[in-house]
Amino acid sequence: MISPASHPSQAAMGRRSMLGVAGGVAGLAALAQLPVGRSEAAPRPAGGDYPFTLGVASGDPTPDGMVLWTRLVPKPFEAGGGMPRRKVAVQWQIARDARFRHVVMEGRSWALPELAHSVHVEVEGLAPDREWFYRFRYRHDVSPVGRTRTTPRRTGRHAAMSFAFASCQDWASGYYSALAHLAEEDLDLVLHLGDYVYEGGIPADGGYRKTPVPAVLQTAPRDVERWRMQYALYKSDPDLQTAHARFPWLVTWDDHEVQNDYANTQSQYEGDITALRTAAYQAWYEHQPVRRPANLAEPRIYRRVKWGGLAQFDLVDGRQYRSIPPCGWGEADACDAAYDPAVTMLGKDQERWLYDGLKSSEARWDVLASNVMVGRLDHDGTAGDLLWHDAWDGFPAARNRLTRAWQQAGTRNPVVLTGDWHSTFVNDIHADFDRPDSKLLATEFVGTSLSSNGDGEVYGPYYGPMIKFNPHIKFFDGDRRGYVRCRLDRDELRTDLQMVTTVSRRDAPKYTHASFVVEDGRPGAHKL
Repeated sequence: MISPASHPSQAAMGRRSMLGVAGGVAGLAALAQLPVGRSEAAPRPAGGDYPFTLGVASGDPTPDGMVLWTRLVPKPFEAGGGMPRRKVAVQWQIARDARFRHVVMEGRSWALPELAHSVHVEVEGLAPDREWFYRFRYRHDVSPVGRTRTTPRRTGRHAAMSFAFASCQDWASGYYSALAHLAEEDLDLVLHLGDYVYEGGIPADGGYRKTPVPAVLQTAPRDVERWRMQYALYKSDPDLQTAHARFPWLVTWDDHEVQNDYANTQSQYEGDITALRTAAYQAWYEHQPVRRPANLAEPRIYRRVKWGGLAQFDLVDGRQYRSIPPCGWGEADACDAAYDPAVTMLGKDQERWLYDGLKSSEARWDVLASNVMVGRLDHDGTAGDLLWHDAWDGFPAARNRLTRAWQQAGTRNPVVLTGDWHSTFVNDIHADFDRPDSKLLATEFVGTSLSSNGDGEVYGPYYGPMIKFNPHIKFFDGDRRGYVRCRLDRDELRTDLQMVTTVSRRDAPKYTHASFVVEDGRPGAHKL
């Protein structure tokens, strides 16, 4: 959006243990999972400072496990993070209770300097559909305790789950007061749909937060060391840390994790950005609770989470593989070139993965978690063909392939959840937006930002006049900050727009701005 372990199965045996080329980085990620001998020395951080300054997180849950994450970084805004330039061993534990009286699994994992001393433990072997607690230890320091869960293998007639989705958390635009409230919810899962960090330098006074920042943060990140500091600043926020520690997350990226509105390795501002993207992607992996990729320079991050027979979540990557928008960057007129079958939003491999997954899905609800809006947004009605080409509007042939895939798979309840827009939309998704009378297939909920745009009124005045040209847009709100809480059962999906009154203070109150229901077998949202 433009801005105006060791491997647990190995560890269980003990209990019952861009760096030149992309392949080298991937090898290091795998090395971090190898068993660690108990005699391995673990030096103190420089100065003896507390290493778990960025908290803990979990993500990518399965019926028997998840990914556990932390990073050792006692000095977040110094090169090397205040850690020795060597690999160190980190202990981890999983328990049934928050006091760790019933530890069920433990092990050690390497924290490598080449990966910013981050730790990604890929857990296997736990019981399904249960709550778990985890923590890390480095020498005498113990991390905060995190809470996570495994997914159900199957769900019965009374199956239900609660989750939330959010996106767009520019640190300098305001406090994460919405995340403080999200952390108090009773949720099974959180989806973060992109713009976890922003690519610019931080104002000296901290922008909207009025919190002075070190000089090193005031210039934009261009290499991996500086990107690490950007993530460290964002993850130092206590409310973000609390929300991560409370629930497992599914995380994808959008554009600002690299550069505004980029496509594949190309930017409208500076052409080829391969080197910038490689550094940014590595730092993203180092700071997220995700599984190790085969290639950190071109990581496959799209993935699928099944919630028994109730729901299938397909989290997609709409940046790394997309074509350069054929009709122009950003706001531009529609053109015939965008209908070329070769033009893609997701890339051929990801499309095949997504559509095959829809065909094989046995879930009652199929949720597409997207970084940019699928629904059409006509900017000027009959006066022209002006669209925003950074979203699916710039890739109509790809969008038509998606809607055909839903129809061919007989998808019972397709739902799209979207970030990016710093605004809220509730959209009917038709089979072909060039034929407004085409079949209604799905419902899309576009969530607003957590902090981006601050308390300013930007998109309400900008997009508001366009809504009359788009009868499939059933709800729009342009200038509130918050997240979307969802309750899903066999009969309906309910969404509640949870907004905060301001992002100028951490303790801003929350309120429900509007609520909607999608009924089983009936696409289209109804406002409550």
